[in-house]
Formats: sequence, structure tokens, C-alpha cells
Amino acid sequence: MTNPEWITKVKDVELFDLKVQPARSFIGGKWVVASSGQVFDVEDPGRNRVLASVTDMAVEETREAIEIAHTAFQKYRHSSVRERAAILRRWYELILENADDLATMMTLENGKSLADSRGEVVYAANFLDWFAGEALRINGDSHMASVPNNRILTIKQPVGVVGIITPWNFPAAMITRKVGAALAAGCTMVIRPAAETPFSAIALAKLAERAGVPPGVINMVTSNSPAEHGLELTTNPLIRKVSFTGSTNVGKILTKQSSSTLKKLSLELGGNAPFIVFEDADLEKAADALIACKFRGSGQTCVCANRIFVHSNVYTQFVQLVYDRVSKFQLGYGLDEGVTHGPLVSRKAVHKVQEHVDDALNKGATALTGGSVAYEMGPCYFHPTVLVDAKYNMLIAQEETFGPVCALFKFSTEEEVLKHANSTPVGLAGYLFSKDISRVFRVAEALEVGMVGCNTGAVSDVLSPFGGVKESGYGREGSQHGISEYLDIKSMTISID
Repeated sequence: MTNPEWITKVKDVELFDLKVQPARSFIGGKWVVASSGQVFDVEDPGRNRVLASVTDMAVEETREAIEIAHTAFQKYRHSSVRERAAILRRWYELILENADDLATMMTLENGKSLADSRGEVVYAANFLDWFAGEALRINGDSHMASVPNNRILTIKQPVGVVGIITPWNFPAAMITRKVGAALAAGCTMVIRPAAETPFSAIALAKLAERAGVPPGVINMVTSNSPAEHGLELTTNPLIRKVSFTGSTNVGKILTKQSSSTLKKLSLELGGNAPFIVFEDADLEKAADALIACKFRGSGQTCVCANRIFVHSNVYTQFVQLVYDRVSKFQLGYGLDEGVTHGPLVSRKAVHKVQEHVDDALNKGATALTGGSVAYEMGPCYFHPTVLVDAKYNMLIAQEETFGPVCALFKFSTEEEVLKHANSTPVGLAGYLFSKDISRVFRVAEALEVGMVGCNTGAVSDVLSPFGGVKESGYGREGSQHGISEYLDIKSMTISID
């Protein structure tokens, strides 16, 4: 049952489908529950309690949603681009109008601080505004042919029904970044949100319905069995594209499954971002950027700095700047006043962070602050941690930590740091700080990543193409390139004889 203590924190209870139990899925323009009656509980990691229950849909019901989306596509693909743009803009406005409730629920189900949640809500809404404009800019081109009397035209058409699988760490923005582009292109879709954070997805579906999205165009299926539903989305022949944000291991599984029908794929997978501070860097600016980059969402972002490389000549000075900032953090419940960092999403996440920290300490690193679970607050809280004297044989250098741990490595030369920065199989984001413009270009081009922040810790922007290289996936989201992932190019050769 719904907990009255926290439900009073949201103004529009209906927005999260909380007037009924369990909260429902959205299929074919209707709010429905699983025919089996199965449900799953959603927990508040900050209070270690159940928020509410959500309907646990079966694979057969995802299959039904796909068929409904396929039927809706036959009409929606021919819709006016102005109609699509108007719907996206109205949806954008509704998200901003309900920003307080959306941010509150995000903090409740995800754990991130309210400030972080508010930032994500605006970020999520902006993708809809951007792709409303991109809908009006879908165009083809014309060419002369090698045969004098022929002309070649190209047009762009929506790929079809899209399967969208989103993660818990950005439960709103990862939906709008994908759905905004798909809607603008003329696609219909089936969304499977993370089981940890379904209420953000439910609210977005409610607002999409209010914005006038036609029935069957957006379908949102809640489930606590991601592998089974992922298999259906990747193997069902009616799905023509899958977009996934999550771990590299799961991305590889989805890729293998999708090969059976040669689906188009967009994969935004794990990272292990290097953050390089050269001796000529503005250290104050670099330290501020590191704090924003490393500790956003308590370090649970795919583009946060994971390996901080600092030139030996400025290492001690930079460590002090980082320590001074981290020591001012206020760890606590995300909805409480003044809290800068909340809990991690689950006990499993905490266990991984502790494993990385213990491994580093056992291999010679020192924790200047933090390094342990804040059990006095709850099982999902981990003290923000600064590790010095990190070594390359530590787990924290080889794997993505996904937690509030800042590990600092020393380096001496540009060649050395590039070797270590590029030593991982993944390549999503990277960061460098230097006042030497030649070095900025040289190192940025040498880093084997899809996005580079040069003298900034922020690489996420609706206007910037988001995506990685190597085992961090392929495809780009956001920017002018994001809509291309949902369009096929068709050529027409016309004889004018």
C-alpha cells in the first residue's frame, strides 16, 4: 500500500498513477495491469522502505504492446511534422509545469539529491523542445546521376517500431532523449523502463497522453524481469530498432539477440572516463569541474570521471583542492534541506563501491576522507571518498566504479597519461585541463572516447552528440544527429526520358 508519509510530498498523485494499486502500464492509450495480477515493489533507497507497488507485465503483454505500436505506426508515420512538433512542445511545457513533482518522485525512487533531480527534469524536458525543432528539419537531397537522363532523389523515412530500454540513473532524461527523437522521426515505440525507477516513466507517459500523443504511439511496459522483456524487444520482427542505455555486458547480449533480425541499434554503454589535469591547468577551475563531474548523482553516471590523472608537479596542490571541496559535502536523505549527495540506488551498488575501495586500500592507496558505508544513515549510503596514491593494478583503474569515489593517479608526461587513459576497452567520455591550446587539441584528438570535455567537466548538452566508441557502444543521441538514428534513407532514381 502507498505510504501516506511520503505521498503528501507530491501535489498530483494521479501523475504517478498512485490513486490505484498497483500503478499501471500504458499500452494502446489505456492504463492496464498485468493479466497475471503480479506486482513488484519499488523502494526508496534513502529510507530503506517500499514506496508503492507496480504492475509486473508478462512478456506476452509486451508482445501485445509491440503489435499495437505496429498498427499505430501505419498512421503515425504519415503524420504532419508540424503535428509532431506541436505534441513535443506541449509535452515539454507539461514537464516543466510539473517539474516539482517529477523531481520529488525521482529523488524518492532513485535517491539522488533534490537539486540533482531538478536539474535532470529540465534536462529531460529540453530534449523534447530540441526534437520538436528537428522534426521540421527532416530533409533529403537530389543528385545528378552518371546516366544523363536520370535523377537521384533521397528521402528519409521513420524506421518503424522502436524498442526503448532505459536505466535507473537518469530515469527521465534517458526516456526523453530517445523518445523525443523517435516521435519527431515518425516512429512508434515500446518503452521498458528500469524496475528501480518506474514512476518517472509512468509520469512521463501520463504527460505524453495529456500532450496529445495518439493512442498506441507510446507504449510503456513496467516489469521486474528485464532479460525476458529485452529478449522480446530484440527478437520480435515487428521491432525495427532498439535503443539501449546501460552496461556493456547487457549491451553485448542485446546486440547478439538483435542479430536474428538485423535490427538497427543505438547503444550507450559503460565508461571509465579519464580526467587529466596537466601542470599548466587552472587548478581551481579543474577542481570545481571534477567535483561537478565526478560526484553528480553520487558518481552514478556513465560519463563521470573515474580515473583522475594529475601531473606530479601539481598533484599535492590539486589533492588539497579536491579534499577541501569534498569535505564540505552534506550526505543525507535527498529531500532534506541542504543535502548535496544522497544514497546509492541499492545495496548491490554499495557493495561494488566498497569492493573497489577495499581493493585500493589493500594495494597501497590512502583514503583522505570517506571510504566506508554510512550505516548510521542506512544501508545504501556511502561516504564520499577521496583516494590518493592510486595505482594502475587496482580495480578502480580497470572498472567503472559507479559511486562517490575519487581516485587520483600521478603522471609525468603526456605520452604516459595517454597510454593509461586509453588502456581500457571502453571509451565514452574523457576530460582534460590545460592552458596550452595545442595540447588541448592534440590530447583531445588522441583520447579514444566519443566525447571530450576540454577545460570543462560537462559534456552533456541537448545540442551535443552523445555516445561512445569501442565497447561503450555506437550511435549518437541528442544534437542534429540524434534523429538520424530513427530514420532510413531511401533513394529514388528517376528517368526523365
